[in-house]
Amino acid sequence: MAEIKASIQINSPVDKVWNVVSDLDRESKFWNNITKVRTISTEGNVVKREITMGKGDRCLQTVTLYPQEKILAEFTKGIIGGTKTTTLTSSSGGTSLEILWDIKFKGMAGFLSGKLNSDFQGNTEQAVLAIKQAAEGNTPQSSFKMETRIHWADKFDSDK
Repeated sequence: MAEIKASIQINSPVDKVWNVVSDLDRESKFWNNITKVRTISTEGNVVKREITMGKGDRCLQTVTLYPQEKILAEFTKGIIGGTKTTTLTSSSGGTSLEILWDIKFKGMAGFLSGKLNSDFQGNTEQAVLAIKQAAEGNTPQSSFKMETRIHWADKFDSDK
């Protein structure tokens, strides 16, 4: 089993961070590798769902919500076996967020586990930063610079 971990300090109270991380329908907003989420059933604080990762790798999850404390996602079927635990801890002036994966890649994905572990580490670090920005009310600033575009026909002077 591989252990992948990322944490961050968020300058918002636990309840505000909880509102962001517990909205399971918006999870793909923070995780680049999740392309689709389909809820199968909800019973109390337990959600069974199917997630699609990348180009079509599907996994079944049982997600248990422990309000304002943690979220435990157990991968029950698919290319991933194991758990993802999201933990919130109140700290001075805000909230500590930690995401811990304890997973093993199955089937053909097992042959690429080194690369996938690295990809998951990068995605997890990106996700905690995106969650921090959402909980603090910040939106990420794009470094993409717009340039003025001129149509080819605008280059001809109509007076000539």
